[in-house]
This record gives sequence, structure tokens and C-alpha cells, in this order.
Amino acid sequence: MEILAFGVQADERPLIERAFHGHDEIRCLDVFLNEDTAPIAAGHEIVSTSVNADLGAAVLEILAAGGTRMVAQRSTGFNNIDLDTAERLGMTVARVSYYSPYSVAEFAWALAMAVNRRIVRASTRTRDFDFRLHGLMGRDMHGRTAGVLGTGKIGEAFARIAHGFGMRLLGWDVAENPACMELGMRYVPKDELLARSDLVSLHLPLMPATQHLIDAPALKAMRDDAILVNSSRGGLIDTAALVTELRAGRFTGVGLDVYEAEAGLFFLDKSLEAIADDTLARLVTFPNVLVTSHQAYYTEDAVGQIVDTTVKNVLDYREGRRSENVLVPRS
Repeated sequence: MEILAFGVQADERPLIERAFHGHDEIRCLDVFLNEDTAPIAAGHEIVSTSVNADLGAAVLEILAAGGTRMVAQRSTGFNNIDLDTAERLGMTVARVSYYSPYSVAEFAWALAMAVNRRIVRASTRTRDFDFRLHGLMGRDMHGRTAGVLGTGKIGEAFARIAHGFGMRLLGWDVAENPACMELGMRYVPKDELLARSDLVSLHLPLMPATQHLIDAPALKAMRDDAILVNSSRGGLIDTAALVTELRAGRFTGVGLDVYEAEAGLFFLDKSLEAIADDTLARLVTFPNVLVTSHQAYYTEDAVGQIVDTTVKNVLDYREGRRSENVLVPRS
């Protein structure tokens, strides 16, 4: 059986091919799954997709008509998948429910420290042999307060690093994490966390209840000199509202590895094209903003675990087994 994998990055391809060797043939494509590319999957019972694939109703209908019966998503998030339509079409959908939380937590801290210590600006200057320190002053993290919105595995890993810096910890989640409380974290209402935190980091899934969790009122509740980091899902932040606050001169720094309208942009080379997204174009012009292209998970360790789990999901589907990774079971 040949499996068709969409949206495979060059660094990811050898890991996927090696993991599937001895199980199934796999054909890797660098194009992302959408309405235009879905017909390529005709005749493939199993397709594997990336987090920026379009798996809405229209795409799922095309896949099902072409004979696809299983979608193996290579990510934890699944907000891009119309699960109701998949169930109606009798398609099995599986995801990767767990991979290294350290990959994302460490990258979130890389963003936080980069904007705090003006690393990008400093690097650009030194390339031009400009060694002035003017405008590069940052702040110690020791003794300051980190607010962690979402204290699951990734949020806990982020909190452990913050604890290592000697920071006070505030948390907000639907359930308290005992491991975070052992670090000294206090769970408080969201508005209190935003008002008291020097650093706010988001580690929540995207769902209707968390869409634009950080909206205009939430941003106004934050300290003027706070640092905001999002390495989770772009839709957690109302980006237009964020741009408004940045234009008013607020926030020491903002580090974003995700963007709410990243589909069709992130993971692609758009350097020779005019970007039609005015919000993103404005966002990247602020000197205190650092935007990266959804790479927090992108370590050998995490991608290796994602690929291995994807192989397991495919084998489970073929053998009729069900695991915690299955979002829509085999009918």
C-alpha cells in the first residue's frame, strides 16, 4: 500500500521514509493539502497531512471520492479538520497526541529572550560592524513574574524553565497541574495573570472557547512593558488588536511562532511575492516584534516522535486497533 504524505519539509522527508521503511511505501510531497491538491490523492487509501493542511468539508469530500479512508495528521492540533464531515464520510482520522514538550517550551523561551535582549537587532547591527549598545538594554528575568496560560505538558516545561530563572509563577487553566504548583505556581483568574505578569506565554489548544482569548480587552489588561509569547496557535490572539496596541507603543516585546492566518504563507517561500496580508505585513515592521514560521516543534527529537507515532497510527488503522490518537474511529 502506498501512503501519500502532503506538506513534507525537506528535513522531515528522510525521517518519514526511514520510519515507514519495512511497513509501507510512502510518497512524500512538499505541496500542502487543499482543494487544488486533493485530487492528487486519488487511489490512496491513506494520506498523511501537516498542521497547515486544509481538511475542511470540501477537501474531505474530494479525498473520500478518490478512495481515501484514513487521514494521519502529523501534529497535535486538529482545528484544521472537519471531524463531523470525516465521520459522516466514514473516514478514520488520527493525530499525534504527544511529542517532546521541551521542543516548544524551549523555543518559546528563545523567543522571549530574543525580544527581551534585542538579539535580532544586535545581530543585524554587528553584521554592519555597528557595535553600539544604544537601544539594546533588556531586563533580568530573575525575580520577575511569568504568567503561563495553559499548564499542560508544554506549559509545565515552560514553567520549569521559568522557575530555573528564579521567576514567580502565575498560571491559568481549566485544571490545576500539581507539578506546576510544586514549583510555586499560583493559579489566578486570567485578568489578574495578565495584569501582574512581566512575561505572558500561551500554551493552549485552539478551540471555540479559546479563539481570540487574547483580544483587545485582554491586551489592554497587560502591563505596558510586558513580553507576550505565542508558540501554540495563532488564533489565540486577535492580531489586529495586537497591532493596535503595538502602534500605541506598548509591550517590551512580542514573540510569535504562529499567526492566525498562517495557512498558505507559513512553510512556503513568499520572498519574491507581494504579501496581501496587511496585518502580517504591519506586524513584522515593529522593532519589538519577532515572528517565526511555526518552527517551535521542529527538533530532531520532536519530529522523530511525530513520525514514529504517525507510523503507529497507520499500523493501528490497518490492524483495526484504536488508540488515544484516534479522533474519528474506523467505521
